[in-house]
Amino acid sequence: MRGLFLAVLALLVVAGDTSRYIPQLVFNANAILASTDQKSTSDVEADHMRAAFSLLWRAALLQAREESSQEASQQSAPSAVQADASAEQLLVAALEKINAHSEKESASADLVAFPELPNNIETTEIATQQVNQNAERNHASDAYPLDTEYWLQKLVTLDNADAAWLLYQQKGSDGTSEEFMALAAKGNVPEAQLAYAMSSQNPKKREKWLIRAAEQGYVPAQAALADWYLLHDENAKAKPLLAVTASLDMQSAFKYGRLLWDDGEFNEAKKYLSEAAQLGQTQAKDALAIIERYSPTTLSNIKPYNWGDEGRCLQRIQPFASTLATMTRADSFYRKFKNDDRLVSLSLCVAPPVWLQKDVLKCTDSFNNRNLLGCDVTPLASIAKKRQFSHAVIVAKQGKANVQNGVMYLDIGDTYSVFVHELAHFAGFADEYPIAKSMATKLCNTQRIGDFAPPNLVIDSPNYYSPIETVARWSAIDPNTIVAKAKTCEGLALKSYKPSRRITFMEHHDSGVIPPLYLVLWQQQLEKQEAQRPISMNFFQAFHHKGNQNEAAYWLATYEAFVAKSQSN
Repeated sequence: MRGLFLAVLALLVVAGDTSRYIPQLVFNANAILASTDQKSTSDVEADHMRAAFSLLWRAALLQAREESSQEASQQSAPSAVQADASAEQLLVAALEKINAHSEKESASADLVAFPELPNNIETTEIATQQVNQNAERNHASDAYPLDTEYWLQKLVTLDNADAAWLLYQQKGSDGTSEEFMALAAKGNVPEAQLAYAMSSQNPKKREKWLIRAAEQGYVPAQAALADWYLLHDENAKAKPLLAVTASLDMQSAFKYGRLLWDDGEFNEAKKYLSEAAQLGQTQAKDALAIIERYSPTTLSNIKPYNWGDEGRCLQRIQPFASTLATMTRADSFYRKFKNDDRLVSLSLCVAPPVWLQKDVLKCTDSFNNRNLLGCDVTPLASIAKKRQFSHAVIVAKQGKANVQNGVMYLDIGDTYSVFVHELAHFAGFADEYPIAKSMATKLCNTQRIGDFAPPNLVIDSPNYYSPIETVARWSAIDPNTIVAKAKTCEGLALKSYKPSRRITFMEHHDSGVIPPLYLVLWQQQLEKQEAQRPISMNFFQAFHHKGNQNEAAYWLATYEAFVAKSQSN
């Protein structure tokens, strides 16, 4: 009876011991081994062995994590959690003690499927060798089968979190494994908490479990939580997490350096960006190159820009950005445009981007409640007076790309192909994919399409196509033009047509297909400035909305002069 009591006590120690203190785990295991009665039954002794091994295995796993963490951070200082032996020594000691206490295979049968210690393949090989030797020497008993899952299930019934996590890892994609992951997470196994968080589609639940895992000092969870905060534009919460993980991996170092730069901590930022770049992080290399070429500038210090021949630059496009990330993206658009042979025939010019100081532009991903990226552009008016640009590109953190009159809005996730697609909108091109019903009611109407007259689109009408002048333009450029179906007006179940059978860059921007006819149409649009809406119209509308009628009048006059100049030509 005393032996049975000790066996139950041993399992309870394993199930109830949630300590992360390695010496205490080793002490508890040794206490169980020392308490084994020499007259105990083999069944009781086997339970003791498994209980002791569970404690020693957990100690070995924790010690390996400590050693791995120290190696990654390249610190020579001792671990914050001290142990008397290395992870490998702990495991070997556990095996020796178990083998010394039992001649029966059942006492070590459940060792065969324990997971590999991180960064320590040798340890797993040693464990496997020991178990295989025992398996050859002994026979599995019916009472204690050679089945790790059997013993782990026993511990799970006692709510042992570590056993639940091991079972989850063993079962993989098995549908029943989710309950083990949940149990392990609730039992404060940080690896399980991270997995549990990432398996949830509920934002609050995901954040909750990421926080719980990160609070245990689990580095992957800290990095994941930092990414979560960055995704939701909560940089202040992400920054202290990245401060911890930045010394452990190049991706965190890059992100931390970028945040430091945007907060004005330039020297520290360069330090972390340099470390990430030296480890091969390409984005960090790009960021350092941007810092070398540009610097944040106050509105009063922005200088005029020489656009060159006026006839060559019928559209003068000025990009803007206000953070290191958005400036890197804006610069990539500028450089790719300069090397894009497809667009060399077009009379449009793009200037190097201007790096505005933080918070000069107020932008949101739902500007004016339109579910589109947008900004208050009035701070750019003083620059427009100096630089005489006709259109602007604003690269912001996050939002849906769009063009509003003479301003293009992009975010850091947009590619160069999106930039080119939106450039065509500057010249009045229409989308060739199904557009929103609100816009379709205007564009896909025979009475109203003439107000827009997109160069690449016509719609069905009772007699022919509308506007008929557009089809005439296509035929004048290329008599062999084939009028093909477009998807633009499908939202209203109306028919629309384009001058190409191919899927062009106006339907799928990443197709990269700009037919020769489209380039001729594009140039013709640039030469008809009345067909464009320059940024002066944006300024007029913004200042009028704010009640600044003097500035509104100035920009309305600028817009009218722009249109009149085109008409006089």
